Order: sequence, then C-alpha cells, then structure tokens
Amino acid sequence: MSILGTRVVRTEDPVFLTRGATYTDDLTEERLTGALHLTLVRSPLAHATITSIDTSAALASPGVVAVVTGADLDITPALLFPGANKAMTRPFLATDRVRFVGEPVAAVLTEEFYQGEDAAELVDVEYEPLDVVIDPLAAARDETLLFPEAGTNTAAAYGHDEEQDASFFDGCEVVVTRDLVNQRLAAAPLETRAASAFWEGDRVTVYMSNQNAQGGRDEIAGWLGLDKEKVRVVLPDVGGGFGAKIGSDPEFALVAWLARQQGRPVRWNESRSENMTGMVQGRAQRQTVTIGGTRAGKVTHYRLDVVQDLGAYPRLGTFLPMFTRMMAPGTYDIEHVDSRAKAVVTNTTSVAAYRGAGRPEATAAIERAMDLFAAEIGKDPAEVRKLNVVAPDRFPFQTKGGVEYDSGEYAKAIDLALENAGYDRLRAEQKARRESGDARQIGIGVSSYVEITGGGAFAEDASVEVHPDGSVTVLTGTSPHGQGHATAWAMLASDQLGVPIEKITVKHGDTDLVPRGGGTMGSRSLQTGGVAVHQASAELIDLAKQRAADLLEASVEDLELDPANAAITVKGVPGAKSVTLAELAAAEQLKVDTTWDGKKPTFPFGAHVCVVEVDTESGKVTVEKIIAVDDAGPILNPLLCDGQRHGGIAQGIAQALLEEVMYDEEGQPLTGTFADYGIPSAAELPSFDLVEMTTPTPVNPMGYKGIGEAGTIGSTPATQSAVIDALSHLGVSHIDMPLTPMRVWEAIQEASK
Repeated sequence: MSILGTRVVRTEDPVFLTRGATYTDDLTEERLTGALHLTLVRSPLAHATITSIDTSAALASPGVVAVVTGADLDITPALLFPGANKAMTRPFLATDRVRFVGEPVAAVLTEEFYQGEDAAELVDVEYEPLDVVIDPLAAARDETLLFPEAGTNTAAAYGHDEEQDASFFDGCEVVVTRDLVNQRLAAAPLETRAASAFWEGDRVTVYMSNQNAQGGRDEIAGWLGLDKEKVRVVLPDVGGGFGAKIGSDPEFALVAWLARQQGRPVRWNESRSENMTGMVQGRAQRQTVTIGGTRAGKVTHYRLDVVQDLGAYPRLGTFLPMFTRMMAPGTYDIEHVDSRAKAVVTNTTSVAAYRGAGRPEATAAIERAMDLFAAEIGKDPAEVRKLNVVAPDRFPFQTKGGVEYDSGEYAKAIDLALENAGYDRLRAEQKARRESGDARQIGIGVSSYVEITGGGAFAEDASVEVHPDGSVTVLTGTSPHGQGHATAWAMLASDQLGVPIEKITVKHGDTDLVPRGGGTMGSRSLQTGGVAVHQASAELIDLAKQRAADLLEASVEDLELDPANAAITVKGVPGAKSVTLAELAAAEQLKVDTTWDGKKPTFPFGAHVCVVEVDTESGKVTVEKIIAVDDAGPILNPLLCDGQRHGGIAQGIAQALLEEVMYDEEGQPLTGTFADYGIPSAAELPSFDLVEMTTPTPVNPMGYKGIGEAGTIGSTPATQSAVIDALSHLGVSHIDMPLTPMRVWEAIQEASK
C-alpha cells in the first residue's frame, strides 16, 4: 500500500513543539560571535526632502560603533522591479528625499541590541515636508510627483489605451458597472524580517528569513556587485512569509555591506511596528468592473480596469496586475473580455506579493461582477454562475485572459458546495427571517474560482542520496515556511525507495548545498519540487538496478524494488538473492541529481459557500459556516492539504471582514501595530467544512496542482457576497471590503434613507 494520499503526521512538529524553531535571530553560529547590532533610523514623514543629517550625538552614545548614512555607501541602488520606470529606484539609505513613513535614512551599529534604539533617536535629521499622495487614483493624475525626474507616478501600464471603443458593450441587454476596492493588507508573518552576515575573505554568508535562498542570493550579489558564487545564503527556520518574503530586501544587502565595512558580523531583526510599516504589503487595487449579457443570464462581455497601488518604490506589485489580467475571466466562458491596468507609486509602503498575488484580486472582481449581474436580472447567483462556467468538455481551454486552463469541472464544484451547504434550506430560512423582520439576518455567498499556480518558475531541482547506513538525504530547491516539506518530500521518496520516512532527511535553503532552486511561492512547491523529488527517487532506483545487475547476475529488466526491505531483487523469484540500497551505497556513492520542468502552470479551482449572520442593528457580522470545495488534483497528504486550506480560508475571511492597512492624509500609518490591525483568532472563525474533489492535471505525471493559496482566493468573495446578500432586501447592493461593523451599519443606514 502506497504512503501517498495518507494522513501522515508532520515530522517537523516535535521540534517546533518542544525545543522550538531556530529563527534567524536565534542563531548561535560561532562566526556570528561578537556581531554588531543594526538599528535603522527611519523617516517620520511620508514625503520630504532631507536638508541635513547630524550623527555626532549618536556617535557619542554608549555602545555605538558607527553611524552610516547614504552618503557613506559605495553600492549603487538597483531597481527593485526590472520592468518598472527606471527613475523609480530605491536607495539603500535615503539621501535627498524620503517617500514613505519608515524609509531607512541612517544605520546605527551598536555592541548590544538594546543600545541601538536610544542611539537612533539621537540622529538629527532635518526634513522639508512635501505634498503627500496616498490615494492611487490621485497619484495617477500626476499632480504630486514622487519622482520628478520620471515626470509621472505611473511605473507601468498594461492593456489598451484609456480611449477604448465605447461600443464594446453594444448589443448587451444588460450592462452593470461598479467601482471596487481590493484593500491593502499586511502579510503579518509571526517572524518579522531578520538577517545576519559575516565575511570570510572575499565571500559573504547571509542568514535571513526568506522564501527563496537562491533568488535572494542572486539579488544580494547583484546589489553588492559580486559574482553569485561569492555569496552564500542560508535560511534557518522561517516563521511565515505569505509572499512578502519572496526575494531579498535592500536591508539584507545593507547588513552584508556593513559587515564588510566594519570587519565584523552584523545582525538585524526588526520590531513588529517596523514590520508593519516597512515590510512589503499586498493587494492594494482599485478596480472597475463592467459586465454585460442577456436577461436570460448569459454573460457575453466583461471589462476589468485596475489601478495598482505600488507604494513608494515599485517592487513585485508592479507585476500583480498581470496576474489579475490573466485570470480576469475566472471560471467563466465569456466571449468578450477586456482588461487594462496602471501601476502607480504613492507615499506608502511598497506593495509586493501576498497570498494569491494578483489572482485573488481577479476572482474578487469577477465574482462581485457576477453577483451584480445576477441581481440586475433577478436570478439566483449560483444558477447564473453555473450557466456561465467553462464546460468540462472544453478543456484544455484557451481563455480570453491569454492562458490555457489545463483541466476542470467548475459546475460540479459549485453543485458540491451548494449540496453540502444545504443551499435550498438556507434560502428558505433566509426568506422566513426576512418575513419576520428579525434583526439578525442571514446571507449566503457563493464563489467560483480558478487560479494559476507555478510561481512563474516551472522547473525545480532535487537530489536524492542513499547512505551506507540506509538513511536517505533529499536536497530540494523549494523552501518551506510552514508548508511541511520535510514530511511531504520524505513521503515521495519513501514511496519510491521503500525507506521509512523517519530515515529520510530533507535539506533546503542553503545555496552551497542547493545552488539552484525556485523557492516556495505561487503554490508551486508540490507540482515542481515534489515532482522533482519523486522523479529523482525513481531515477535512483533505475541506477540501483543497473549496479545490482552484475551482483545478482540478472538483466536490469528482470530486477525490481523490494519495498519491504529497500532492496533490489529478481522479479517473481521467491527467496531470490537481493542487494539492499544501503549495500549498494556502501560500495559506491548512490545519488541522483535531477531537474523536473513542467514547462507551464496548472490551474486549481473550486467553489465556496459562506453563510453569515448580520446583526442589522449593530452591523456586526458572524461567519456561521463556510463550505469549501478546493480541487488541486490528487492529495499527497490530507493533513498538510487541510492545513493549507484552513489557513487560506482564515486569511480570506479576514480580508473580507477585518484587515486593512490604513494611512491618514499625511501618509502616517494608522495600523502600525497588532492593536490597530485586525487579525482574527480561532474564536472569530467557524469550523470549516472541507469537501473533497479531485481533477488531475496533465501537466505533470502525478497530476498535482497547488493548494497553498486556493482557500484565500475562494473564501474572500464568498464572504463579501454573503454579507451583502444578507442586506440586499434592505436595498444594500454593495459594500467595499473590509465589511467592518461600522461600514455595514453605515450601508444599512444609507439604504434606509
């Protein structure tokens, strides 16, 4: 019986639950002994010119070894996203102008960590305030420029010109349009950003909290002007990332530069408030949806316009609208689809990837549009969805977003979700409550989603080696930060080798051990890294058979693996002589390196039904139930899969109801701590009803898709729709996220006027 598909308990957890993880700031590496501690002096203004920096008082402070400003640096800042406007480069330390609250202005190095904060306050920076722009729509008007030399706040634009054909919706019986807000979110990983660095000759080792050691190495090497072989990046345990730890931050390269300049190791670990104002954030789109079709319910036309807020410096957020445009049609077979996007800079923290990275934004837009369309024609929103989804016999399906969906049964997923929710019963209960005038109304929200997975990197490396003692080492280019790769990759190797998973060690996140790798992002790990491990293990058995052939005096074709003993034996001969993998490894190194290249992405899909109760007197929303059908192909480990779904659903509900990064008109963060930024606990969430459905992909031999971001993509629009549905009989047709009690109450009051 194969171990694949079974509920194997995570092998990582005993250490996490007893000794505890070893994060970057916990390292006791001998070569970090005597390290200096970095504290950054950060701008208190969102937009200003720097007129002077006086470091003398700080230099005289106890324990201060050095104070470094941008004028001291001999490394040239690089554009953080290559496709953006080249004038919009972020310096490592601001010299002439600051563009967001929290931008680093100076670096203070102290002997002890506690000395840094006091010394940083003594650095005297004189600022001349400038006009601030935090609204991306206002930024797009170019009235206040962040980069005067660029002449515009637009970093990138995609799609057609604004003067589009006004006749696009001609012939539609029904056309509905609505402006939407997909609000800015903080990734809020439990572990904030951290890095430590030391030099050995002309080579630097950087420990950091990150999702991709190899990509981080290449960025640091580029910033420092080094060959990548001169940079080693090691990732200890990583306490969450959610996309915000993809690649390096300029601070990591600064840590390495300071270590070289001082001739001593340097450590940096930011506070929570620094993380909430300095780490990249997510979403931050303003959208306009326009949808048209027939009164019978067929959607024929859809247009999506996006203004992407990039924050002060273009980073990966510049690319998010591309994913949004790719996935604009969602699960629907719409004949005419058009989209365009503009990415603009504002005096706020930079925007990059956050769980789903552009795809949840696309789903939120099309699902809100489908609800608006269904309401306009007076039809059930679930039925309108089923009428318009891509039929199973259309796959592979070329979408109007420019991608080819691999496989799917979208209507079946909707039906499964509705059936498990008891949809007809819920509608009957809703009708009864409305007729009775109950202050507590229920709402039912339905979402259908498809997402693109692969992270843009469809190839991944893996190596598998059997040792003379029978143990196995797996090296992978993926890099877990909570996903459970040590368990999952061991299962894949065990299935091929017959070696128990407790004898298999998975190593990752060290560029000296694994020089190439794509890291973990974009729900890519299993379909790339996992398949690579499976392939390497199979190739190792082929190699073992070749070596065993002479010993067993048999042809390779007559040999097979005896999984009970991790041995190669002759087929169909009871009691035949055999040789174990360990014995072969003792005679000669038994190792295989391989690369798996899927060449294209996969497309997980699903449907969610959310049931909420809304107190119409206070605006409070309670999520009573969420039913999730998330189809990611065959399931390797249901325990790990369910964990990813649970986490994703929780984050999706949180966006719909609670989370929002906010700034005042001067660009001051209003949500700089967890006291101000709403994150739900288990007490605010119901138990999730997870419904199984399996549709393999033909892209890889195991049929795997990705599950890491699916829950987030499906749950957000379902929850938003449920709240609006609960109030639709009162005249409420739309509420922007997050649907906080105040916002819901105000919508009720406005509708009653």
